[in-house]
Parts: sequence; C-alpha cells; structure tokens
Amino acid sequence: MKSSPRRTLTALISATAVCAVLGTTAAAAQPAAQPLPKAVAAWAAAWNGADPQALGTLFTADSTYTDQGVGVTFHGRQEIAGWKARTDSLIDDVHVTVKATHQDGSHITVEAVYSGHLKGAPKPFAVPMATLLDLGEHHRIASEQDYYSLNSVLTQSGLPADWTPPTH
Repeated sequence: MKSSPRRTLTALISATAVCAVLGTTAAAAQPAAQPLPKAVAAWAAAWNGADPQALGTLFTADSTYTDQGVGVTFHGRQEIAGWKARTDSLIDDVHVTVKATHQDGSHITVEAVYSGHLKGAPKPFAVPMATLLDLGEHHRIASEQDYYSLNSVLTQSGLPADWTPPTH
C-alpha cells in the first residue's frame, strides 16, 4: 500500500497528539512531590542566599566543585565559597529552582532551573541545569558538578556568544 504525503502527515500529527495525551496522563498519575533530601534543600538555600560561606560549609574539606558550563573546578570550602561570591558579583538575583531529585545512596541527581540577570545584560536568563552531588563524611558534599548551557545563558541574556565577564 502506497502512502500519500497527506496521510503520512495526518499519522504523524495523530501520533504526536496521542503521545502528548499519554505524557500528560502519566505526569498527572505521578505521586505528590517528595520532600527534598536535606543536602539538596541546604544546597539550594545556600545558592539562593547572600552568604557565600553558607555554601562552602556544606562541603567536605577536600571537596571539589566543577561548573561544566564555564569549565572551571574549585577545591575545598574556601574556593567554593569564593566561586559563590564571584557568581553573586556577576549575576543579580542568581537563583536555583529545584524541579526534581533522585538519590541512590550517596549520589544525588538534581534537575533544576538556573536563573538570574548577568550584570550589564539586556535581559535575564533561566536555563535548565543538572547537578550531580556526591555526599561524603557527615553527609557533606564531597563533589558537585553543574551542567547547563552557557550558550543558552548568553543568548537569553542578549549577549554575544564570545562575551566574557569583566575581571575585577
């Protein structure tokens, strides 16, 4: 049986509609949101707060933090607190909104939205972010890796792809 372009298009549209309905139904059938793991709640509060040391204290003494979006890694509480201070100096209203988490032992995956307004940029940004947390001694963070698109941050902010932050 030969298929016409119109019949193929109709089938594709119908399949998309069915997937959308099933996806909505499946999402509606999920259980109510679970409370955040304590480490994630403290981590989000620290990123959303104004005290860089509050973030640093959540980490082990020999921890690492890697921001995959800009390709930098920091070691230890003081460097991590310093990165938070630098972030706050470059981005107004920096905010992490946790959407979902998954914990498997000491490994936690966080799905979030990273948002703010780069100082001097015409518009704010809000981009999807995934964070991998590994917990260490006393349930402190031994390792954090943040994944988001720097290109999306710059595009949403109205900045060119080759923009670099001021060095002061």
